[in-house]
Amino acid sequence: MVLVDGAGLPLAVDIESASPAEVTLIEPLLDQAVTPYVPPRLIYDRAADSDPLRQRLAERNIELICPHRRGRVRPATQDGRPLRRYRNRWIVERTISWLQSFKRLVTRYEFYSFLFHSFAKLACLMIVLRRF
Repeated sequence: MVLVDGAGLPLAVDIESASPAEVTLIEPLLDQAVTPYVPPRLIYDRAADSDPLRQRLAERNIELICPHRRGRVRPATQDGRPLRRYRNRWIVERTISWLQSFKRLVTRYEFYSFLFHSFAKLACLMIVLRRF
């Protein structure tokens, strides 16, 4: 998982196995940001459509912008105005594609997860240095 700012610069990166739900991984990712600045709006895909997550992020003064899942039983919590910002999700996808340019991250050669995590952080650092 990658946390990026509005320009696409990585602020935090975290790895986890495929079994935990993505909703539980968002808050630890926010805690790992390298700067004290945390964006006031978090754009995510439909996997983060969770009312308890929205409440916990609202306590941190972060607005979660994600479309509701299909077949949602509860009433909608956001109207179409914040979802206009969802069009900026391409910035996140672009940063992920920048990370995919590092072959060591595409194919995981490391046995230990802390080595892979270190290479992911190094790749984020190289992306930040290229931008400046």
